[in-house]
Amino acid sequence: MEPTLELVSSAIDSAWVMVAAILVIMMQIGFALLEAGSTRMKNAGHIAGKTVLTFGICSIAFWSFGFGLTFGDGNSLIGLTGFFFDGSAEQAASSFSNFSEATVPITILFLFQLAFAAVSLAIAWGGFAERAKLSVYFIFSVLFTVLIYPVVGHWVWGGGWLAELGMQDFAGSTVVHLQGAIVALVATILLKPRIGKYNRDGSSNLIPGHNQVYSVLGVLFLWIGWFGFNGGSTLGASDGFFGYVAVTTNLATAAGAIAALGISWLIMGKADIPSMLNGVLSALVAITASCAFVDPWAAVVIGAVSGVVTFFTSVWFDRMGIDDPIYAFSVHGVAGIWGTLSTGLFATPALAEKVGVGGAGLFYGGGFHQLGIQALGLAGSITYVFAVSFVVLSAMKAIMGLRVTREEEVVGLDVSEHGIYGYPELLQPERVQSAANTKNSAPHPLT
Repeated sequence: MEPTLELVSSAIDSAWVMVAAILVIMMQIGFALLEAGSTRMKNAGHIAGKTVLTFGICSIAFWSFGFGLTFGDGNSLIGLTGFFFDGSAEQAASSFSNFSEATVPITILFLFQLAFAAVSLAIAWGGFAERAKLSVYFIFSVLFTVLIYPVVGHWVWGGGWLAELGMQDFAGSTVVHLQGAIVALVATILLKPRIGKYNRDGSSNLIPGHNQVYSVLGVLFLWIGWFGFNGGSTLGASDGFFGYVAVTTNLATAAGAIAALGISWLIMGKADIPSMLNGVLSALVAITASCAFVDPWAAVVIGAVSGVVTFFTSVWFDRMGIDDPIYAFSVHGVAGIWGTLSTGLFATPALAEKVGVGGAGLFYGGGFHQLGIQALGLAGSITYVFAVSFVVLSAMKAIMGLRVTREEEVVGLDVSEHGIYGYPELLQPERVQSAANTKNSAPHPLT
């Protein structure tokens, strides 16, 4: 076959989206390091290991039903084709016209979207950390990938009713991050706080993570992977627009890091590293919706605001008795809401036209129209995800229980769920034997 401009362009686009998919999948490394580093040593192996497990479960569930429900041709509410994806171009291909006209093979698009679903699921697990049964991860991974994630995904990206209205969510502040964050919030409410987190008077005790270096490395992995997350959502490289998306992404992230560290220093009297890391992640979440729609100066504003807001909301949720071990809802939920609304404020007419979704924001002459669509999309998405996740997790709690026993939680999930400590040289043999006998203990009183 003679090489033509069209074939070369398609090859470049396909190679870039494949690289982007790999970068997004590599973000699982970041989540593993961040979660393990931000929690206690006795649970480190469990938290890192379940990342591999849940990515595997999500892959099978998304292949069998999730992809078709999200991107299959159907109606304004759900997709009805493309189940048990076989790689054929006919399966769910038409719905990708909502993204771009890039000629990328659907197999690569499938892997790219699978990586997104897995990220959303990884975010959800933040609300389960250090107290959920391993069996919960098996069951809820499937239910999330089939019942929860695809519905909002189809509404916004698969040709559903929010896509028809022109909701702007370029790479998933709502579809990916807010969905995962809402599930995390529901989970942490139903599971209740970790043992020792709150005193009888309601005051909170700090439960620091065991390895701040792991947390920093995890955030750096996520920062790098996000260039695939946002830049890859152009579904092409031949026109160079992915470079612009990468610039706005990086500017917002840098602003979030600086703003969060600065506000923690001002309020706490010390430059708090975990707050800075949350600022990085919240800025990444916020710019995810708007990275293709806003000018660079607006990206800086979006990132800085998210860093400050996340700091204050994480403190407020802790004082309200919500034990969110890695601040999943503050980082991914609150920032996801702000990021989704920000396009209704800062989207430029030229970029909205280039992307082909929605219109200009309030500050660029668009009035309240786009902002109203963004708010409506948020309201619908939050309502659906909260309701379904609450029903599903409540049913699981009633049938099988969500939380490990008190003794298992005290000993740590490494030993009680897997029979070996993540740092075995620090655990005495007699404790291993004691922990091995905890499976028949009485249920945790909070469950």
